[in-house]
Formats: sequence, structure tokens, C-alpha cells
Amino acid sequence: MEKNQYIPVMIQSLKKKSEILDAIMELNIRQSEELENPALDPDDFDKTVEEKSKQMEQLDLLDDGFQELFDRVKDDLKNHQDLYRDEIAQMQDYIRKLTSKSATIQVQEARNKDLMTKKFASVHKQVREVRKSQRVVNQYYKNMMKTNYGEPVFTDKKK
Repeated sequence: MEKNQYIPVMIQSLKKKSEILDAIMELNIRQSEELENPALDPDDFDKTVEEKSKQMEQLDLLDDGFQELFDRVKDDLKNHQDLYRDEIAQMQDYIRKLTSKSATIQVQEARNKDLMTKKFASVHKQVREVRKSQRVVNQYYKNMMKTNYGEPVFTDKKK
């Protein structure tokens, strides 16, 4: 019997998924460093989030494609396990690695979410302080304008 041509494509898809997960882990590390930086540039942070979003989109496409291929070959894999023993073992190994990487990413995401919450709370506090100080300054100027205002007085300089 001839081997199914979709199985090497599935293995290649798992390899690509592993590479994308590695890239996402690196982006999570960069995102964490950016969030811990007090002089965070919002544009840099946005670029990191956009890059991560693109990686996630590619990941979704790979998942959909893998599932579609698996649906086509699952009967062949089940019925001829001895023929595909090496390929099945290789896919299982990749799937274990992918599961481990996914768990690592979930931990990183949770940590970054906490950092982001703290960062936004800090920014919100700074905004409140600026608004409060602006109100104080405005009130001061209003009060000072009232104290300098007096009735017009005409004086006669003739003697």
C-alpha cells in the first residue's frame, strides 16, 4: 500500500506551529520587558501586540489546516498504524512539545496581564494626579484674579 501524501504535510504543519509558538514566547518576553519599563513607549508596545496578533492569526490558520488534513487521513492512520508508526510517533512528539509550549505561553500571558493591569492602574493614577493639580492651579488663578480686582478709583492729581 502507498503511504498517504498528506501525512508529511501534517508533520510540516506541526513544525511550523512549533516555530510560531517560539516566536510568540519571544514576543511575550519582549512585552513583559516593555511593561516593566517605566519609560514605556506606547508605540513600541503596540508594535509588539500587533506582531503577536499576526502570529496568532497564522497559528489559527495552521490549526484549521491541520484539522482539515487530519479529518481526511484519520481513517487511514487508524487502519494502517503499522505503516505509519514512525510518522505517528513523530507527530505525537511534536504535539507533546506544542502542549508544553502552550502551557508556557499561558503562564507568560497571565504574568503579562498582571503587569498590564498594574501599568494601567499606574497611568490612571498619574492622570488623576495631573487633573487634580490642574484643578488646583485653575482655582488658584481664579482666586488671584478676584483679589486683584478692585473698583476703579479716580484720583485728582491737581493741587
